[in-house]
Amino acid sequence: MDLKYKRVLLKLSGEALKGENEIYDKEKLDEIVDQLITLANNNLQLGIVIGGGNIWRGKLASDLGIPQLNGDYMGMMATLMNVLALQARLNEKGYNKVIVYSALDVRTISSAYNFIEARQKLEEGYIVLFATGTGYGYFTTDTTATIRGIEIDADAILMAKNGVKGVYDSDPKVNPNAKFFEKLTYNDIVEKDLQVMDQTAAILAKNGNMKIEVFDMSGKDNLVKMAEGKLPSTTISK
Repeated sequence: MDLKYKRVLLKLSGEALKGENEIYDKEKLDEIVDQLITLANNNLQLGIVIGGGNIWRGKLASDLGIPQLNGDYMGMMATLMNVLALQARLNEKGYNKVIVYSALDVRTISSAYNFIEARQKLEEGYIVLFATGTGYGYFTTDTTATIRGIEIDADAILMAKNGVKGVYDSDPKVNPNAKFFEKLTYNDIVEKDLQVMDQTAAILAKNGNMKIEVFDMSGKDNLVKMAEGKLPSTTISK
């Protein structure tokens, strides 16, 4: 397998795991896990950040009268559940070189995060799963992915979307004439107010010179195709 990168940070949405009426869909979960194993077995070094939107969203906190900071920590717990689901399925399918790092102290099921150790584990062929965001409120998992991508010295962040092939000037599901961007700069994200990631993450990516590729995760084997450079995407760089 001819891979485009040696080491990546994959940013998944929690919705990628979601069933129609359940927080998890086994078929979707296993499709992702099977691709991760294929790529890891072909020597792609994989760090993964996953959101928690299949379990908890900030709007629900507001609707329930829960302060944002409390809601943010609840969202961090949702990311931990998703990471543990990925870990469990990876192990069940025979891939046991998996380590979970948590920004919050959850000793019985995760290791305290250490970027130097994380880099070493990647070199050793571990799939490295990053849980509980940055460990602080008011930061999104997009920001977490950018920080972790920089810290592990990833070649790129692969930002998976559901049902869109990259970044558009408006929602292509609503506007059939939405313009697709093949290439963007970090400044474009901020100046055009494009809703691909929060602006904190875009500024961090610019400062860290971290390349980002936005792609559609929803097609069959799209993650593998992305890693091989065989899938349309939007590249964000200088």
